[in-house]
Amino acid sequence: MWRSLRPIGRSAASGGYRRYAWTGADADCRLWFQMQAEARRLNYEVDRNGNQWAWLGDPSAGDAVVTGSHLDSVPDGGAFDGPLGVVSAFAALDELRRRGVEFAKPFAITNFGDEEGARFGLACVGSRLTAGRLTKEQAYELRDADGITLPQAMEAAGFDPEAIGPDPERLAGIGAFVELHVEQGRALDLSGDAVGIASAIWPHGRWRYDFAGEANHAGTTRLVDRRDPMLTYAETVLAARREAELAGAVATFGKIAVEPNGVNAIPSLVRGWLDARAADQTALDTVTAGVESAARDYATRHGIDLTVVRESFTPVVEFAHALRDELASVLGEKTPVLGTGAGHDAGILSESIPTAMLFVRNPTGVSHSPAEFAAEEDCVAGVLALADVLEGLACR
Repeated sequence: MWRSLRPIGRSAASGGYRRYAWTGADADCRLWFQMQAEARRLNYEVDRNGNQWAWLGDPSAGDAVVTGSHLDSVPDGGAFDGPLGVVSAFAALDELRRRGVEFAKPFAITNFGDEEGARFGLACVGSRLTAGRLTKEQAYELRDADGITLPQAMEAAGFDPEAIGPDPERLAGIGAFVELHVEQGRALDLSGDAVGIASAIWPHGRWRYDFAGEANHAGTTRLVDRRDPMLTYAETVLAARREAELAGAVATFGKIAVEPNGVNAIPSLVRGWLDARAADQTALDTVTAGVESAARDYATRHGIDLTVVRESFTPVVEFAHALRDELASVLGEKTPVLGTGAGHDAGILSESIPTAMLFVRNPTGVSHSPAEFAAEEDCVAGVLALADVLEGLACR
């Protein structure tokens, strides 16, 4: 499975993946999922929001056990973030069949669409729509860098954008969702464990900063006459680092757009996106308020107009304690329990259904990069752990 999925959407130049929502690479990933489902004689379907499902048993029976993750990527992302959870889900089903266990509950494997938000700027679009945490009207406002709207992209890919929206009946039939994911940090590497259990997801969000100045000639405009938004943006980036260090949080300006984007032109507009995450809401509020306050001070000093828009936000997610404890009882009390600063579909769904997560060791801690890695023996350990958990949840 891993070999057949690995080439899809991979850039020859960077070695990273460019699997963006509703593109050709995304379609190839979806076909791969469908073929894996059909090869295992599972009932394949696509829901109203474009999420894929592979069912064993009757979904209408209720109390289903579901596992899976996503197949899309960030720009030039790694091979494991998302796909490891989907590949491991199919492999865990193979392992359970090898064991000869009987399923007592409906079971499904899923691929949630547009988890990374690389194309339209909002993470977890498929699960947000399903859970009612993104309205149809809000989804219709999403645009990519070329101005193509989400419904236009869906329609071009052969899906009906008019159908998107909350799917409470589907969620009502799910008793537990377990997502396996490569760890996006080094906690397991430092503890010497191949597999861990998630305790919580840090609160996190994305804020767009628009710094508007005045375009002018880079060679003829005196420094004192300039209204250069790049200066304010640069100072704001440094402020974000300072505020994060003070609060024990993380804050990153990782995406930028410049107009007119000429080598010999002073920018008229610099747009930067802040990603901020912290262990608790108070710390996150401190960071984001500090960054905005500093940005406004710099903007005033340089004659720059500043607009700040919160584009997305996810509060702290405490995974269902009962389900988390059940995972611990299956895998053993010595299995480490750890928090994470990364968002996931399991976090989005946690308000609607009981969710839990398993992490597989990442020896470098690198993620969202072609250097992302997990050793084969650790991936196998993750599959076996997931199979044990699914057997406990769905087969007894």
